Amino acid sequence: MQSSNRKALLGLTLFLILFPVVAMNVTAIGHYLDIMIFVGIYCLINMGLSLLMGYAGQISLGHAAFFGLGAYTSGILCTKFSMSPWLAMVAGVGITALVAYIVGVPSLKLKGHYLAMATLGFGVIVHIFFNEEVSLTGGPSGFSDIPGLSILGFSLDSDLSYYILVWFLVLLTLIFSLNVIHSRIGRALRSLHDSEVAADAMGVETSRYKVIIFVLSAVYASIAGSLYTHYVGFLSPSSFDFFLSIKLVMMVVVGGMHNIWGALLGTWLLTFLGNEWLHVFHDFDILVYGAILLAVVMFLPDGLVHLVPRMSRVWKRG
Repeated sequence: MQSSNRKALLGLTLFLILFPVVAMNVTAIGHYLDIMIFVGIYCLINMGLSLLMGYAGQISLGHAAFFGLGAYTSGILCTKFSMSPWLAMVAGVGITALVAYIVGVPSLKLKGHYLAMATLGFGVIVHIFFNEEVSLTGGPSGFSDIPGLSILGFSLDSDLSYYILVWFLVLLTLIFSLNVIHSRIGRALRSLHDSEVAADAMGVETSRYKVIIFVLSAVYASIAGSLYTHYVGFLSPSSFDFFLSIKLVMMVVVGGMHNIWGALLGTWLLTFLGNEWLHVFHDFDILVYGAILLAVVMFLPDGLVHLVPRMSRVWKRG
């Protein structure tokens, strides 16, 4: 791992440790911890999307479906089959990985807009399934009474305990992802992004690596879905619709698609904006999201994560 990544990882860890301490002086501490839990859950999904889109160059508009598969598998196994939440989470990862492999093998032979449409179609199919299978998923009304998580008999029934669990998993996933990026697989992914033809000519198994990274990103989303369902305790199809897939991609693009730290930054920014300020626009918030995306693409095509280095270079020239 590069020294810059180590420093950033240390800074993030210190921030996460200090955040609850600082928040304790705020009246709405539960509210801010709640937002940070959702930031962490979305960060898990977007780290996978960053690997898939930013490093491997493969577009996906269906990751809300993988998020939902993990959530529903966990919720259904716990409520209808009395399975342990942790075993249900593992089962969710297995089922999601299998579905991602089945979808990814044919879909990833497509490129560009065709791949985007294929993943979009998959997401719509899964959303329809959640709506129509009333006996299994509860249909549009969803279902509740999903048990929470516990560790060694200690129930994670407070925002602080769940905050610690979620961000501990985010940090582990981030360390794993950074090691993947700087490994042989990461170099293969970057060669895919630059030119599949050139990567093929150099002996890179492009089809294999595309499927691997697609399945890995789906696994990240599945874990996030399980964490979501055991935290909220309620599931409905509206939580995993097409707009969520678009919003996730937007977070990655706004933060910086080609940098995994950018995915974290974009997730934090848009989640806080959506919960704190954009809700005042009601049904017009999508227009605000679109305006933010347009501004970033026009003036910061590499994302907000590159804003600080760019400003420092301008400052030095000045």
